[in-house]
Amino acid sequence: MSNVFIAFQDNEESRPVIEAIAADNTEAKVVHSPGMVKIDAPGSLTIRRETIEEITGRPYDLQAIHVNLVTLSGHIDEDDDQLTLSWKH
Repeated sequence: MSNVFIAFQDNEESRPVIEAIAADNTEAKVVHSPGMVKIDAPGSLTIRRETIEEITGRPYDLQAIHVNLVTLSGHIDEDDDQLTLSWKH
């Protein structure tokens, strides 16, 4: 099984997103580098709007993750509620 990954700038806006990804994807590995946080996961990784909203305590537009997104790897399946990366079609 191949890994998917996503990386964000390491800043205040990205931290709740990274926390939500780690909470929802228990097999994900979060690696902090200077200025960047990369999250690897075997097979697939899902980012859920609802989890980010629970962490921040306010509404969240999932499209806002693109502002601090550095790179990603995997096929993207997204809607207003979640974004999933996977290698499955």
